[in-house]
Amino acid sequence: MYRRSFVRALRAVAAGALASPLLAACASAPATPTAPPPTPAASAPPTVQPSPSPSPVTATATQPPTATALPTVTPSPSVVATRSPSPTAPGMRSPSATSSIKVGDPAVQVFLWGNPQTDLQLRLAKGGGFGWIKQSFEWRYIEPHVKGTFDWGEPDRVVSAVNAAGLKLIARVDNQPVWARADKVFPVVGPPDKLSDFTDFLSAMAARYKGRIHAYEIWNEPNLAREWGNKPPDPKGYVQMVAASYKALKAIDPNALVITAGMAPTTASGAIAMPDVDFLKAMYQAGLKGNFDLLGVHAAGYKAPPEASPDEVAKNPQYNHNEGAAGRIYCFRHVEDLRAVMTANGDAERRVAVMEMGWTSDDRPNSLYRWHSVTEAEKADYLVRAFKFARANWSPWMGMMTIIYQCAPHWTKNDEQYYWCITNPDGTSRPAYDELKKYLGGS
Repeated sequence: MYRRSFVRALRAVAAGALASPLLAACASAPATPTAPPPTPAASAPPTVQPSPSPSPVTATATQPPTATALPTVTPSPSVVATRSPSPTAPGMRSPSATSSIKVGDPAVQVFLWGNPQTDLQLRLAKGGGFGWIKQSFEWRYIEPHVKGTFDWGEPDRVVSAVNAAGLKLIARVDNQPVWARADKVFPVVGPPDKLSDFTDFLSAMAARYKGRIHAYEIWNEPNLAREWGNKPPDPKGYVQMVAASYKALKAIDPNALVITAGMAPTTASGAIAMPDVDFLKAMYQAGLKGNFDLLGVHAAGYKAPPEASPDEVAKNPQYNHNEGAAGRIYCFRHVEDLRAVMTANGDAERRVAVMEMGWTSDDRPNSLYRWHSVTEAEKADYLVRAFKFARANWSPWMGMMTIIYQCAPHWTKNDEQYYWCITNPDGTSRPAYDELKKYLGGS
């Protein structure tokens, strides 16, 4: 879903250059709604977390028709959260590394890189009942100029702060340095020319932060061309990356968890994107099994309540944006479609981690996300219900569930990411934070 930005002016130029061919490529396609906005990743110190350059994640061409109000249709979910929550994963025969993770273990994505509010952000997370923090560690800012020369100042500060707060840390690692690709696609994200450059970097991280970084997410949304060097999505290439990363990390820190990149829910296909279900199937065909600890997924709720099934969403134009069967992806429970692929490939013992989940309140007239905007009160209700549903129905295979976001301090109402947040830029709470704190037992 969510991507990144360094300095707004720099990224705006790049985003425009990338958006034009993507939009042109899709110009004749049916209107396809966008997923949540790209997640801004860490900025280079000493700047505060960068402003995001909005860029639709599904690489779709046309803005959704939102001129008229959507009808208020409420589905009758076929599955109801009736079973008691399971705090752990009983009977799971998957690797013991994940056995201590609770079903629906709460996590939240934060932006601590260069952030003067680091202590406040961590107090909010812990006080809200979250046990896990997700933070981006951009390769390009830690090994920026030449292979083997590192700048550990900011990552040291972030890791130490999270450890001191008593929280577990998920590090999302991506964003290659300029020197790692001959075509120098910076700031576009793409795999390095030599995979060993990336795995050597991971080895250096693992050696420095052994026992202090608890999980590594390898890359982000590789089913999108813009996350893969503007080249067509390459499931085999990504499997090679995650398998090599798994081997490198486990050789140094066997207890660190390796999570596959969350994939973007999308109905786009061809050179610009691949639907996440198709991408996952191809990953298994390329040898994914046995090369990760948890499958990373993205689970935006869009317009539907969390209990609505993909089948129900496919039948409801309000929720599927008039895309019919293809629109089944626009719901929280699309996770079940991905889980079915795991099961079909004999990987039912492996667990899943939701790396991004949420609902947006972005009702701005020209927003690409307006069609699936909800109120802040609905966001609060849906997020709590999502945890309740997962804990009751997705045991024992669900692991961490990561909410987006605690707002970065400089975000404003001009930033799409602002509307997904559960807190405000000044650190005050929104209804979603308050309700989650009650449910999760925060202090």
